[in-house]
Amino acid sequence: MNTLAERIEARTPAHRDRAIDGLRALALLAVPTGHWLLGGFTLSADGAIHNASPLGTFGGLAPVSWILQLLGIFFLVGGYASVLSYRRHEGSAASWLGGRLARLGRPVLGVTAVWAVLLPLLHYGFGVPGDTLRTASTLVIQPLWFVGVYTVVTALTPLCVRAARRAGVWAAAPLLVSVAVVDLLRYGPYADAMPSWLSVLNILPGWLFAYQLGVSWGEGRVTRRHAWGLLLGGAALFAALLLAFGYPASMVGVPGEARTNSHPPSLLVLALAAGQSGAAILLRERLGKLLRRPALWAPVVVVNLSAMTILCWHQTAMLAAAIPASYGGEVPGLVGAPDSVGWILARLAWMPLFAGLLVLIGRFTRGFEAPWTRTGPARRTAAGLLATGFAAFALGLA
Repeated sequence: MNTLAERIEARTPAHRDRAIDGLRALALLAVPTGHWLLGGFTLSADGAIHNASPLGTFGGLAPVSWILQLLGIFFLVGGYASVLSYRRHEGSAASWLGGRLARLGRPVLGVTAVWAVLLPLLHYGFGVPGDTLRTASTLVIQPLWFVGVYTVVTALTPLCVRAARRAGVWAAAPLLVSVAVVDLLRYGPYADAMPSWLSVLNILPGWLFAYQLGVSWGEGRVTRRHAWGLLLGGAALFAALLLAFGYPASMVGVPGEARTNSHPPSLLVLALAAGQSGAAILLRERLGKLLRRPALWAPVVVVNLSAMTILCWHQTAMLAAAIPASYGGEVPGLVGAPDSVGWILARLAWMPLFAGLLVLIGRFTRGFEAPWTRTGPARRTAAGLLATGFAAFALGLA
């Protein structure tokens, strides 16, 4: 009897770009790994849990966030894959975009609707404190901002394709310049005179940068020479921003810090994305050959098939362990201040449990990724209303 890996291998089309799938899987797995490792909880006197981070105590862990911040890779391969899909599609651009957006929207609608039902059940049925539920809601909705941004950049694919055909790899340059200008205004000598909303201008160009690189790559306009330029240039810019311009070392927000690199993205995020993109392009052939091994290819396929489930439900998996544990008081590495080496070691020991809970939850929630062919208008409307209510609660609007 063939093993699962052999069956997956047999069903893989010969033209499948294994390197792209491998890079996507790597970027996907970095999201829960980063959130589980760098996110902790403190326990208040009333038994409620609140967000905390070991980065507040251990600034030396910041380089870990450089490794785990792989959203640049995700946007890069997203742009590359979108070009291939856009070419193959025989209908209009609108129908292509509608299909892509539906694939993104269904899982988001599913997780937010489910949590809208869970909130009153946990509070009134099990006595979970309101502050715990607010903490949980913030964590659940935290990764979903990415889906919103990715939706917007996906909608811009036809424009990105035209830009790539005209300017090649240089089509991404104006986006980097735009972010640099905004950073200069908000952190430079006239920062005090700048409005607080100025940073919002970095959201779209900041994340579109790597996507545009991916589109140019998919159009065959990025050579190995360009990739070396991205790798070395990105690394040099990254070092300069850290050492000479005082950018925060952490790629994720640290409680108590006035500046953050990721919300919205700073120029440091684009420098990291450029370096990562260059490395990914240079390693593509080697990675593709490595993934010819069925034992390595099978996990990549499984992760890609469950991409939105992983993204939408990994915080729920951690909460499924932390909320029940909070009733017993502080538990090292799970509920308790992340301010010691012991906490870090304990958190590493808890991570296999989080992964197991995510697999278990995924068995019941993967259906949200499939087309809702059996879901009528009434159920879809109800799901939309529940999702809206949950979003309002999570964002502090209700």
